[in-house]
Parts: sequence; C-alpha cells; structure tokens
Amino acid sequence: MTNVTLVAGFLLVGFSDIQELQIVYGMLFLVIYLAILMSNLLIITLTTLDLQLQTPMYFFLKNLSFLDVFLVSFPIPNFIVNNLTDSNSISPLRCAFQLLLMTSIPAGEVFVLTAMSYDQYVAMCCPLHYEVIMNGGACVLMAGVSWAVGGLFGALYTAGTFFMPFCGSNVIPQFFCDVPSLLRISCSETLLVVYISIGIGMCLCMSCFISIVTSYAYIFSTVLKIPATKGQSKAFSICFPHLIVFTLFIITACFVYLKLSSNPPAVIDRLFSVIYTVVPPILNPVIYSLRNKDMKWTLMRLLHKTCGQESHSI
Repeated sequence: MTNVTLVAGFLLVGFSDIQELQIVYGMLFLVIYLAILMSNLLIITLTTLDLQLQTPMYFFLKNLSFLDVFLVSFPIPNFIVNNLTDSNSISPLRCAFQLLLMTSIPAGEVFVLTAMSYDQYVAMCCPLHYEVIMNGGACVLMAGVSWAVGGLFGALYTAGTFFMPFCGSNVIPQFFCDVPSLLRISCSETLLVVYISIGIGMCLCMSCFISIVTSYAYIFSTVLKIPATKGQSKAFSICFPHLIVFTLFIITACFVYLKLSSNPPAVIDRLFSVIYTVVPPILNPVIYSLRNKDMKWTLMRLLHKTCGQESHSI
C-alpha cells in the first residue's frame, strides 16, 4: 500500500467552501487569537513583574497562561492562513508536530488545573501549614511534572498515530490535525498503540478528575463551616470558576477525542473542536484576571508607573 503522507501530505477541511466566508472566518479567528494572545501574555507579564503576585496560585496561573498561548498558537494561525490564502494543505511533519502539541498541551493543562485545585485545598483546609506545604520547590516540581507528563503522553499519542499507514483519501475532516480524524483516513487494522494511548489518557484524566472532586469536597465542607456569609461567598467565588473551566475543558476534550466518528463528519464535531481549542484560553484570563482585585491593582500600578516615567522623560 502506498502511504500518501509521504507523497502528497494532508488537506484540512475548513468551515466553508465559499471563499468570501473563508475570509470572514479567517478574520474572526484572527481577532479571537489576538485577544487570547494579549490577555494571556498580560497575565504572564503581571505575575512575573509584580513581587506581590509571586505566590503559588499565580505561579500556576502563569503556567496555565503559557499552555493556553501554546495551545492556540499552532492550529489557529494555520487555520487563519489557510482561510485567507484559500490553501488547506499541511505537510506530514507539520501535521505530526501539530498533533503532538494538541495532545501534550491539553494533558499538561489538566495537571496544572489539578495542581491549582490542590493549592486551593491547602489554602482553605490547612492554612497554618500552607507556606510549608506549598513551598517554591513543591510548586516547581508540580509544574515540571505537569509539563513532562503532558509531553510524554503527546509523544506516545503522536507516535502511535503516525506509525499507521494512510491510504485512500488524504483529506482530514477537521481544521487541525487530531487523532480521530487521522484514524478515519487510516487503513491500518492494528491500532493497539493508539488504544493504549487513549487508555493511558483516560486513566490520567480520571485520576485528575477524582483528585479535583476530592479537593473541592473538602473545600466546600470547610467553607460551609465558616460563620460569616461574606467569607463563604468569597471562597465560592474563587472555587466555582476554576471548577467550571475544568469541567468545560474535560467535557469538550472527551467529545473531541472519544466520540465515535460520524461519516461524513457532522458540523457539531467541528463546533466542539472550536470550543475545546478556543474557549478555555478565553475564559481563563476572564475568570482569573478580570475578576481578581490583585491583578487589577497590579495592572493599574504598572500603567501608572509607565505613564509617570513617560511624563517625566517629556
């Protein structure tokens, strides 16, 4: 059998075959991408420059923003260029690299979100031991494990997928390279490595899910014992957004990677892929920054300092 990935590469499918609509989609995603990029880079800048934000919570938030930037910086710009140039081709090497990042980065995000829930658990349930438990070394270790495990999982997933032969159509029915779409055009009868990767991913995801649910069960039980209503509302306002982001991320990821493929692919498949790729990186800055008083004050101080320096130089 001829492996078409060595001959002609792949073709990605957009949201429309009409060129005018392709340009509209390209410009729309360009605006969304720039908004995601600027908001997450703002979080990274503020948590790096301000000493008051050098805490475990903001350390993990900075890691989450880095992952969000990487998550959207590979499929979205490629989709924008394809729509504006009316070219949907992608080389096998770029497709493999895109698949590597689109599997390893979300896996890393799941672990970072799990670490954030543990940080909140220690802050709420063990406040007297917080500085000892969540010391700098422990935070760096948890973040490093998150990145490393995500990278190993993505490498295993990508290797298992691209070791398969591809025959027949080389059209990927998705706007980025993902495993279900590549399995749809594969002619391999042995998918053992891919199934093992999926099994490992599900086990890791369920472990993180159980850890987060357990953490929040303890957090909510502790919060409900707080006599002051104001203290309860503040604690819930911190915990619930994190839980919403994690739940949305897991549900859309499961739909994208575990749903049985329809032939031809339904529009809902691509819609959930957009939600999975774009919505969490948009929500994270809104939830963790725009609603956060410390981040607002840091931004105001930075702007005031910058404006003061400019006026002084003039």
